[in-house]
Amino acid sequence: MNTAGFIAVVIVVFLSIHLVFAANYVPSDKIFLNCGGPAETTDSNGVKWTSDVGSKFASGGNSSTTSPAATQDPAVPEVPFMTARVFRSQFTYKFPVASGRKFIRLYFYPASYAELNASNAVFTVTAQSYTILKNFSVAQTTEALDYVFITKEFIVNVEGETLAVSFTPSSGVANAFAFVNGIEIVSMPDIYSATDGTTMIVGQSTPFYIDNSTALENVYRINVGGNDISPPKDTGLFRSWYDDTQYLLGAAYGAPETADPNMTISYPSGMPTYIAPEDVYSTARSMGPDQRINLNYNLTWIFSIDSGFSYLVRLHFCEVAQNITKINQRVFDIFLNKQTAMAGADVIAWAGGNGIPVYKDYVVFVPNGKPQVDLWLELHPNTSDKPNYDDSILNGVEIFKINDTTGNLGGPNPLPLPKQDTIDPTKARPSSGHGKGKSGQTAIIAGGVGGGIALALVLGFLAICVSRRRRQGKDASSSDGPSGWLPLSLYGNSHSAEESGEGIQRILLFYFGPLSID
Repeated sequence: MNTAGFIAVVIVVFLSIHLVFAANYVPSDKIFLNCGGPAETTDSNGVKWTSDVGSKFASGGNSSTTSPAATQDPAVPEVPFMTARVFRSQFTYKFPVASGRKFIRLYFYPASYAELNASNAVFTVTAQSYTILKNFSVAQTTEALDYVFITKEFIVNVEGETLAVSFTPSSGVANAFAFVNGIEIVSMPDIYSATDGTTMIVGQSTPFYIDNSTALENVYRINVGGNDISPPKDTGLFRSWYDDTQYLLGAAYGAPETADPNMTISYPSGMPTYIAPEDVYSTARSMGPDQRINLNYNLTWIFSIDSGFSYLVRLHFCEVAQNITKINQRVFDIFLNKQTAMAGADVIAWAGGNGIPVYKDYVVFVPNGKPQVDLWLELHPNTSDKPNYDDSILNGVEIFKINDTTGNLGGPNPLPLPKQDTIDPTKARPSSGHGKGKSGQTAIIAGGVGGGIALALVLGFLAICVSRRRRQGKDASSSDGPSGWLPLSLYGNSHSAEESGEGIQRILLFYFGPLSID
């Protein structure tokens, strides 16, 4: 081989390695502002925060003070939550940044500041021309979600060279004030836009265009089948990824899968490696090894969202099983809100092999209704072409609220559950947002073998009643969703009696095998 040929080979090898081991994204703007805090502090993740006291960013108003939190829950990190800037009238931060899309992350801990009552902190936040929080109550939101603190993340495009973020106390609340503990601004690549019409609205034949005029709020970012991923372990974008266990519905929660240690996650050409971390694509959740059971249920996640908005749902896939390398080995259907988002999904067909990431975007419109409703994500085996395995797989989920026609992203504050003297598991709900659960709370489950037998008898009786009722002319669901049985809901009265009956049958099947009811 001559010298020129050798150099060409080296270049090809280098570029190939770069595709797999590319460096993280390097943001041009990276601001971590510890509001009311000391000059410079470092958080538990090793991220350095600067103070807004005397900062060039915090010159947009006269009526503001700084204050330490009156109390600290043991679960609350000191930085940036133990100090705050408090506003009695509108106050604007102005950040000099390069043009382009930015992550805006706002940090809140609902303590008392400057002897003010935390329940009076009701306020609106705008970023550029967008309303990103509207009459937002940190105290009510964290109580409803059972969090002790919360982080809200938004994506806004900046046309010029200044990002303005304003806090305004709500005029309709007596003694209202606004506050913020921390502000994070990180520039980002344009990885969520689709201006070519490839993102389809589920249940419709029309595309949805996400461009620079679109603002987004991240409401869920899930590492399916894996562990939490902290911001420093993301791909330079400082995103937080959470495990999926609290969003799974029912007893049949599938089986986590992990890539073999010898498998290399190889990002395909044209897909930036910062779309999602390698840890997202190297773990997954499938339905499990028993194909008889797989055909009779849907692998289901439930996410609480605000009604009246459209949502961008990004699903991440990567075949991590060594024995699945060909088309038509694992094929499944994807349902969003009981409508078919994709029939015959085949990750190998999309990606070209195992160990290769791929993602798919869908837009779901959620009409006005109750303030918070459930967004269902379900997977079910597709058997039309007789694949090798009756199974499905998912590696990650991102769900974004899309601004409405007025530029608003702010939804209603969630309502706290009724106070209870005893723990009632039927009141448990999956929660949205990014935060930390209250420390020291333990769910106590009483019962034993006798209780399990009694429960089985009750479920059996209900299944018989539901079956007889259905024979008397009760139609199945008319939605475009899956026809397989649904699991028993643990989420209160948000689902129909018919769905609960199907769930009872499914659980009986899962634990006791098929029932013959004459």
